[in-house]
Amino acid sequence: MAPVDPEILRTSFAVVERRAEFAVKYFYAHLFRHHPDLRRLFPVDFPEETRRQRDRLFAALTHVVERLEDPTLTAYLWALGRDHRKYPVQPEHYAAVGTSLLAAFAVVLGPAWQPEVEKAWSEAYATIADAMLQGAREAAAEGEPPWWDAQVVARRGCGSDLAVLTLRPARPLIYLPGQYVSVSTPRLPGIWRPYSLGNAPRADRTVDLHVSRVERGVLSSTLVGRVREGERLRLGAPGGRFTLRTPAERPVTFIAAGSGWAPVKALLEQLVRTGDASRAESPYGHRLFVVARDLAHLYDRAAVEDLRTRLPRLAVTFITPAPGRPREQATDRLLTALGNRAHWDRHDVYLAGPPPLVEEIRAALPALGASADRIFHDLLPPAGPVRARPSDPAEWLLGRPRPTWHNPASREPYA
Repeated sequence: MAPVDPEILRTSFAVVERRAEFAVKYFYAHLFRHHPDLRRLFPVDFPEETRRQRDRLFAALTHVVERLEDPTLTAYLWALGRDHRKYPVQPEHYAAVGTSLLAAFAVVLGPAWQPEVEKAWSEAYATIADAMLQGAREAAAEGEPPWWDAQVVARRGCGSDLAVLTLRPARPLIYLPGQYVSVSTPRLPGIWRPYSLGNAPRADRTVDLHVSRVERGVLSSTLVGRVREGERLRLGAPGGRFTLRTPAERPVTFIAAGSGWAPVKALLEQLVRTGDASRAESPYGHRLFVVARDLAHLYDRAAVEDLRTRLPRLAVTFITPAPGRPREQATDRLLTALGNRAHWDRHDVYLAGPPPLVEEIRAALPALGASADRIFHDLLPPAGPVRARPSDPAEWLLGRPRPTWHNPASREPYA
């Protein structure tokens, strides 16, 4: 993407960003007043979900403005358009969104909304919309559906807060181990959340979702507590870059916390299938750290032990807090265990779990000798309630929230 003057977009967006709450409200008020039929694309019965969906627009704009000269931006927009088909967004909606977006920017910028600013944003939005539409068209031309219908064929409860759902998509779902899909249920129309696929591709086409209940999370609570065998869910297109990219001669360290075990399990299954003979000459084996908030939440130990048997060069360490200690102690114990291991410069690291833990461990690993560019993980949007956005410029400047990324895997720092 090469706008006429990227600096015009950045400086004007910096002003809009400081009044983000008002800009978002004005945008949707304008959109729904002129196109009331578009309200059906939003989960109006769940105000918090509507807010989350609305914030994704601003997050996507932030991503674009930060990477105007990035050659990967077109691929990001292509994937965004591909993914938006599940809502379902039609080509004519893009023009409506563009009109309302420029109207919101004009009101927020006031006298600063000069002809050159309007021209820059009009051209930029046209480029964005064209790339997204191209992504949607190419996906459709390749025969990819907007979503996959999938039947729940098995359900395994793991305590009251976690369930493993086995699904059989009606059409083949082509994905790589470690990737995720967005998930929706007819019980909660319009609400989608990303979940990692917990297995490498199988001959029977089934896939596993490891769903952990999140406090006040409407979709996770429904999937864990209400969904049963025989029900149908919808799956979005697979995405994410948490895929195995380690050369055969390098050992791997896997760190899985909570239901972050799902994508790590898929990667380990891939290692089993590809074999480990090429590493036989290396004195360095693989390492796996499985982290849980307590012993009861080590919910898949049988699968871990099976993988350890099938990968003899895999050393496994389970990490939990000491009995009676708070769950946060698990992170401290993990950091201690990582510090007691050597040869980090020889290992690639694959890290999956709650975003705060991922960030903390990712920041600590280079000090142990791990190469920062060989630490791989996706940062999925938090599944819990949306934190209120700042209500005025001062609050925005002092407590700017992290955007809720629509497709975080495209952000290179977290690839």
